[in-house]
Amino acid sequence: MNKHFNFRFVVDAPLARVAEFHRDSQVLPRLTPPPIWVRLHRFDPLADGARLEMTMWFGPVPVRWTAVHDAVDPLHGFRDTAEQSPLRFWRHTHRFVELSPTQAEVHEHVEYDYHPGLRGWLSRVVFSRPGLWFLFVYRSWVTKRMLEGQTGARR
Repeated sequence: MNKHFNFRFVVDAPLARVAEFHRDSQVLPRLTPPPIWVRLHRFDPLADGARLEMTMWFGPVPVRWTAVHDAVDPLHGFRDTAEQSPLRFWRHTHRFVELSPTQAEVHEHVEYDYHPGLRGWLSRVVFSRPGLWFLFVYRSWVTKRMLEGQTGARR
């Protein structure tokens, strides 16, 4: 049975800017917290069927990750589903909601499951609930820092 993880945060930036930020292929490495490092090999322009191919380095351990995007709405979000990853299953839905002309909410929903036994040990450590919470807290911090700095808006 797949597990679910949800995370929401508010950004003091217009919805269009939040959506544009998440469509930028160069953002993903910046949204990944150390000690994980990301090297992009392929990132098609965001559209249904677009592919992402990357290597995530967990210290000296390289892990290939390939995902396909669908349910792409240029202003309100998209979904990526892993074809190759350290997990048995990974589907990540990104949704953006306008709260006001200068504020948007980002909702992250992840459906995931681990490989059994020794094969799934890394994913059970890195993609545990605390690991996912840390990942998305970091992502929210980077997103806010980059976008709120552009708009000059502060709470």
